[in-house]
Amino acid sequence: MTIGVFGGAGLTDRGGPAQPLLTVTGLVKHFPVAKGFGGPKKVVRAVDGVDFSVVKGETLGIVGESGCGKSTTARLVMGLMPHDRGEMLFDGEVIGGTQLSLRAFRRQAQMVFQDSYSSLNPRMTVEGSVAFAPQVHGLSAKAAVAKARDLLARVGLEPTRFAGRYPHELSGGQRQRVNIARALALEPRLVVLDEAVSALDKSVEAQVLNLLLDLKAEFDLTYVFISHDLNVVRFICDRVMVMYLGRVAEIGPADTVLGAPSHPYTGALLSSMPSLDPDRRTEVAPLAGDPPNPIDPPTGCRFHPRCALAEPVCAAEEPPLASLADDHRVACLARQPGSGHSLAPASERIAA
Repeated sequence: MTIGVFGGAGLTDRGGPAQPLLTVTGLVKHFPVAKGFGGPKKVVRAVDGVDFSVVKGETLGIVGESGCGKSTTARLVMGLMPHDRGEMLFDGEVIGGTQLSLRAFRRQAQMVFQDSYSSLNPRMTVEGSVAFAPQVHGLSAKAAVAKARDLLARVGLEPTRFAGRYPHELSGGQRQRVNIARALALEPRLVVLDEAVSALDKSVEAQVLNLLLDLKAEFDLTYVFISHDLNVVRFICDRVMVMYLGRVAEIGPADTVLGAPSHPYTGALLSSMPSLDPDRRTEVAPLAGDPPNPIDPPTGCRFHPRCALAEPVCAAEEPPLASLADDHRVACLARQPGSGHSLAPASERIAA
C-alpha cells in the first residue's frame, strides 16, 4: 500500500495502541421542531448523550431500530452536521480543535453511505470520482489518476473496463465498490460505513463484506459499521453498540452482546431475527408497540414502556451506562446492583 502521502495510514500513532482511535463523550444533537402560534419550543432528541470509543484496528458495529440515532451519530462524528454538545477526540486530539482541524481529520476519516448511486456525481467517470479528493489535497492529476486506477483494481473493478464508465452504467454492487475505493483514496485510518451493504442482494453483500475484511487487514483500517442486519454485524464486528431512542442501551464484545445480551431491548432485537429452523418460529412478537416519540421521550429508562422487566423504579430513575464486566456496559436497572429493581443483583457490600 502507499503510505504517508496524505498523513493517513502513514501518520504517527500518537497515543500508541492502548489509546482509542475515536472517543465520543456526551454527544448531543437536537433538531428544532416547527411550532404553532404561541406554542412551546420543542426538539427531536435524535442523539441525546452518547458515549463510546473505538479501539484502533477494531470494527465497532452500531445497531438499533430506525430512528434510534445511529446514522445521525455517524454524521456528527464525520462533521457533516454540527453537534450541540459533547466532545469527540481522534487519537487524543479534539476534532475541529486547534491541533486537529476538521480538514485534517477528514483526511484520516472517510464515510461510505447506503445509497451507492446518490453518493456519486453522475457527471463524473468512476476514475474521476476516485481521483478527485487526492487532487484537492495536493496530488498531481497524473498521480491521482494512477492512484484511482490502483484502488479500482484493489476493490475488484478492472480499470481498463470500468475507469471510464459513469455511475449509471454500473450495478449497485459495483457502485458501492467505487465508493469504497473513493473512501480509501486519502489513506484514512477510520472508515464509517453507514448501511453500506443493506441495499445489495445477499450474494453481492457477501462479496463486499469479504472485500471490507481484506481491505481492513491490508490498509490497517478501523471501522464503524452501522447496520440493521444482526447477522452481518455478528460476521464482521468485534464489538457492538446498541442504541435506543438516542441513547446507548448496551455496548460490549460482539460475542457477549449478541450471544448473551444483558439489556431487554438487545434481547428483543435478537428475537426478531428470522430463522430458517421450523422449530424456532416466532409466535409472539418480541416487542409491543412503536418506539416512543423522540420529541417527548419517557421519563426514567426510555425503554420501560415496552419492556417486560419494567417496574416503577424504571419510570422514575434514568439508568446509567454501567459496567457489567471488562468492556461490557449496559443501561438497565435490572442489571445494576443497588438500583432498587427487584431483579438487580446484590451489591458487593450486601453480598459480603
